[in-house]
Amino acid sequence: GLESGVGYEWTPDGKSIVFEGLKDPAADYNYRNSHIYSLDVASGAIRQITQRPGTWTDPSVSPDGRSIAFTGADSSRMSYRAADLYVMGIDGVNIRKVSGSLDRDPGDVTWAPDGSGLYFSAGDRGTSNVWFVPAAGGTAPRKVTDGVQMLSLSSLSRTLTAVGIRTTFTDPPDVVRYDLKRPGAPQRLTNVNADVLAGVKLAGEEEIWYPSSGGARVQAWIVKPPGFDPAKKYPLILEIHGGPHGMYNVAFSYMFQNFAANGYVVLYVNPRGSTGYGTAFGNAIERAYPSVDYDDLIAGVDTVLGRGYVDAKRMYVSGCSGGGVLSSWVIGHTTRFAAAAVRCPVIDWISMAGQTDIPLFTYNFFDAPFWEKPDQWLKQSSLMYVGNVTTPTLLMTGELDMRTPMPQTEEYYQALKMRHVPTVLLRFSGEYHGTGSKPTNFMRTQLYMMSWFQ
Repeated sequence: GLESGVGYEWTPDGKSIVFEGLKDPAADYNYRNSHIYSLDVASGAIRQITQRPGTWTDPSVSPDGRSIAFTGADSSRMSYRAADLYVMGIDGVNIRKVSGSLDRDPGDVTWAPDGSGLYFSAGDRGTSNVWFVPAAGGTAPRKVTDGVQMLSLSSLSRTLTAVGIRTTFTDPPDVVRYDLKRPGAPQRLTNVNADVLAGVKLAGEEEIWYPSSGGARVQAWIVKPPGFDPAKKYPLILEIHGGPHGMYNVAFSYMFQNFAANGYVVLYVNPRGSTGYGTAFGNAIERAYPSVDYDDLIAGVDTVLGRGYVDAKRMYVSGCSGGGVLSSWVIGHTTRFAAAAVRCPVIDWISMAGQTDIPLFTYNFFDAPFWEKPDQWLKQSSLMYVGNVTTPTLLMTGELDMRTPMPQTEEYYQALKMRHVPTVLLRFSGEYHGTGSKPTNFMRTQLYMMSWFQ
């Protein structure tokens, strides 16, 4: 009864499988709620373990088979709420929150071999590291690894040697080993892209924080071309992430490296609505998407312009999915950008509700359905601001996209044409959501963007 992949795990005795799901005849009307269940393998009987309404996910059974760790939060209409980490008995009794006030989304939940506690990863301000918390609760989680990196926890030995995937801005993902007893620099076990990167000079990256509206502090990164000279003037690409509840991070990005290698400064931002900064920051766009996220993006552009090395006449904006929402919103609210590449956007929330494969996501963003209160639906739709657009706009969407379907792009394209705004629509055959699942299309997307910008 859930819309995406589910978590499940065997009990140590091999007699049961614990899993997340929703056994409910009204499941078609369920947006995010789920429960933890137990399946008796011999009989096929299913027993519901959690009882409180909520989004309960990622069950992990303790080594002795007596407890279950899981993540989630009580049922809510909040657009975003950071998940907590819980432990309960195998029969669902004695539920306790063990993550305290961490206010970050736990992932890769793994029991310590002796059952004393739980290791987990958590995205935090553009990085991911591993944490530990006692299973009994009452003690704040402590950070075990540290570093400007994206580090996962895939497997854990009895001696607390962990294996995961690590990436940084200059290191593509590789398998690493690290010791949770004596944390230090992870040891790389693979070097998959060594031959590709041999002799290649990569772009540099600078992390910045800056103020925005309402007293918000916003984190972003500036990617600078190899051989960067601050005395020169460079074109700028503002690339916007999707979600909207997602987190740009310090992982290696071929796209950003490619843009920088072609002489662009790239700005990527975690505006309000992003994860990794707590519930209040992530939920700041509730019932108002887009809104203050736009403020944060433009404040970031102003911050980089203040450095003196960006040509204000050669600034470009782009993004896919949630980034398509915001890039189309940007060009309807400012004429500062010389061109835009709007990819797989939502531009009309009313028609989106009837076209997408996630209609309940769409309805949840508004106080009431559009037939009761259409004004808010229209106010948050980029299509309603197309009369302000003068920016030459490239549109790209997969023909098989069911998330932000092609009609969204077509609506915007036709409106731009009616206004005589320079525009091109590229339809990607065989692509679902996004335009880069095939390597050739991944490259074409970037080449089309740079060609349009030039």
